[in-house]
Amino acid sequence: MDVVEYRPERDQYVWTFGGVAPSHRISPGTLLRLWTEDAFSGRLTRTTDSPSAVLNMAEVNPQTGPFFVEGAEPGDTLALHVVDLTPARDWGASTLIPFFGALSVTDRTALLHDPLPERTWIYQLDRTKETVLFEAQSADLHLELPMNPMLGTVGVAPAGREVRSSLVPDVFGGNMDTPEMKPGVTCYLGVNVEGAMFSVGDGHYRQGEGESCGTAVEGAMDVTILVELIKGTPTTWPRIESDSHYVVVGSSRPLEDAWRASQIGMIGWLGELYGLDRLDSYQLLTQISESPLANVVDTNYSAVTKIAKKLLPTGSAYGGMHSHLREQARSL
Repeated sequence: MDVVEYRPERDQYVWTFGGVAPSHRISPGTLLRLWTEDAFSGRLTRTTDSPSAVLNMAEVNPQTGPFFVEGAEPGDTLALHVVDLTPARDWGASTLIPFFGALSVTDRTALLHDPLPERTWIYQLDRTKETVLFEAQSADLHLELPMNPMLGTVGVAPAGREVRSSLVPDVFGGNMDTPEMKPGVTCYLGVNVEGAMFSVGDGHYRQGEGESCGTAVEGAMDVTILVELIKGTPTTWPRIESDSHYVVVGSSRPLEDAWRASQIGMIGWLGELYGLDRLDSYQLLTQISESPLANVVDTNYSAVTKIAKKLLPTGSAYGGMHSHLREQARSL
């Protein structure tokens, strides 16, 4: 197994999907050991830091990559198995950014009143307990919350020579911000350009569904990923497979359209798995699907449709790729 280790310097961060030369050329079957910076480019470190004073909004959501996968071409599917996510710092940061967040005035929801006041929270990690510490600033409340490491951003280059900001989720993946992107899952992304050109970043030590204020417990992350390629099989909307669930992520605005995209994506997946036509898939989906939110704050919103495998006959998505990668990960 080829192993690539990469810790980008600040001038090597990537800010878009598409339009960037690859940092590495790798073969299917490669194990990547990566480091990713937090969404703030490491600039928020204290509760006294204000986003408007320390952040450069042109340099948020830095990505590690992109990686050119040998043999990948449009019509294929990239399989990325998240072997491990380990916080690379002993603290994470969250904040209220002016004109950003689901319950604030934004550039898309333009109102006359001022944005919410800025405030920054620093969460201390306890690696022994595997918790992050919430410390309220308006009352004497401290809560130890379980860590739930995830990647906010996983994506490939878009089709049609498009270049998209690393803040945007869409059919190519990107800034989906779903807690489903956690250790032990396999993410399937349709390849749009030669080499796929995928990047990852935006590590979260914990995030609730929807990412309401727009920022999770953001932190630098040590990331281990197994990369595989599925030839001749296209994938439209990003899919995630865990040991227990099938998941589809749809991204759009308004939120209903993001949800619809994830539902249509799952109907298609059920058809592939069990030979169902669209109407049978639609009926089955209606009775067994779960619909958590991913984000309601980004340039596009992201909604999730997931189905528990225990409710379905034993399936074999992509020829059993998830099980194959899971076994490989266990042997590392």
